[in-house]
Amino acid sequence: MRAIDYFDKSADLHADRIAILDGDARHSYAETRAFSERIARGMWARGVEREQRAAIYSHNHAAVLFCMLGILRAGAAWVPINFRNATDANVEFLNYSETAWFFYHSRFREQVEEIRQRVPSLRHLICIDGPDGGHPSLANFMELGNAGNDADNDVDWADAHGNLEQMMGLVPTGGTTGPARGVRVTNLAWGTMTEMAIQHWKGDEADPVCLCTAPLSHAAGVVAFTMFALGGTNVVLPGFDAAQVLQAIEQHRVTHLFLPPTAFYALLAHPDVSRFHYSSLRVFLLAGSPVSPDKLRKGVEIFGPCMCQSYGQTEAPMLLTFLDAHTVAAAAAGNHPERLRSCGRPTAAVRLAIMDDAGRILPPHQPGEIVARGTLVSGGYHNLPEATAEIRSHGWHHTGDIGYIDEHGYVYIVDRKKDMIISGGFNVYSAEVEAGVMALPQVQECAVIGVPDDKWGEAVKALVVVKRGESLTENQVIAHCKAKLGGMKSPKSVEFVAEIPKTPAGKFDRKAMRKQFWAAVDRGVH
Repeated sequence: MRAIDYFDKSADLHADRIAILDGDARHSYAETRAFSERIARGMWARGVEREQRAAIYSHNHAAVLFCMLGILRAGAAWVPINFRNATDANVEFLNYSETAWFFYHSRFREQVEEIRQRVPSLRHLICIDGPDGGHPSLANFMELGNAGNDADNDVDWADAHGNLEQMMGLVPTGGTTGPARGVRVTNLAWGTMTEMAIQHWKGDEADPVCLCTAPLSHAAGVVAFTMFALGGTNVVLPGFDAAQVLQAIEQHRVTHLFLPPTAFYALLAHPDVSRFHYSSLRVFLLAGSPVSPDKLRKGVEIFGPCMCQSYGQTEAPMLLTFLDAHTVAAAAAGNHPERLRSCGRPTAAVRLAIMDDAGRILPPHQPGEIVARGTLVSGGYHNLPEATAEIRSHGWHHTGDIGYIDEHGYVYIVDRKKDMIISGGFNVYSAEVEAGVMALPQVQECAVIGVPDDKWGEAVKALVVVKRGESLTENQVIAHCKAKLGGMKSPKSVEFVAEIPKTPAGKFDRKAMRKQFWAAVDRGVH
């Protein structure tokens, strides 16, 4: 099916149910569908073309979801832009993607004006919260689109298969190792992801409630869309604030919540985490990067048997694997505790394998690159045929992640291929060392990088954020890691920091971390 068809199925069944709750504003499925239809008609009236790129630039807001649905209904391609990115990076991607439509919030008018001047492909700018200079408000845009465009004249651009190969989104990759690439997400890949999410996230709730607090421009938007397919209510918070999230879970009887691990750690470390009730939670999803097993176990203690994980990437969205809440709870109780380090088993839509550099499939427990096949895999990079061919060698999609699969089919991510540290001729995976450091109860966050070293070539260095009110020394961290990981994998140095640099998507920015240590070296290896 087309991406919009999943929303429409729920709107047909649950017209009066609340689809979006944003502050005091409540929008039913019928109202939300009407908004998206008016946005689509406005775009049709102005000559939108199939797969023409349309960006959304805003903090979390109900109108972001209206616009996303309207763009998909119009047959355009959604371009999620993160306002936390540097303007230069956003300008570069908008030019690369030749984006023509731009829906934005007025709080970013200064950045938007600079973007408008530097992106000549932009033709239509719409301010979602009110008129802004010469740009119409979203309300006016929808009203103008209604002139001569009633429901009987809506464009029906679907084919019998649901336009499977049409691009519904041009989504930027993380871009932490260079300029972001645009992934052509097709209706087929999006539909596969949605159906896998319906299968794994549905739970036993008749009226699920999802708390949207991570950026809707990234994975939280994907989760919100899936909740529409489940007939759920999306409660929108403007951004992540640990105290507000903890309170909102109890207030709204939240059943579904997605967070990246870094935000999850902030919840665990909050002094009020034990003050609220979380019995409504059914699916507390962690995704975006590997999770500390010890923090995951703590999450089960605090939030109950609702913790789960998924593994995916922009090129194969969200659900290459799934680790369900029952397995996590059992592992936290001591039944196969090693599975707390796993990201789960492959979902039904894909086949996963482990491959060496020569293209050979490796046996269980032997680390190599995680590769995938299936309808979840997207259509490659926009206008980058060589880069697309590079990740499709040997007849598989190459994730760039290093991991292994055990004899029971559970997948374990060891590291990003480019994050591997070579110390004294041995491969050290930063994720494994981070998990070891995170086992210390005083640690809130830890990131591990390789730094140049005359003896070892690269030495393992840990950047550590200590919880408020706790204390820890470098010797304590190193001694703990030597006992847990052995001397070769243990950090050679520990630096205590107030904050670890992160990308706008909330992941560790290893490029920024490495910069200060490698500035005097003429290459990125030593």
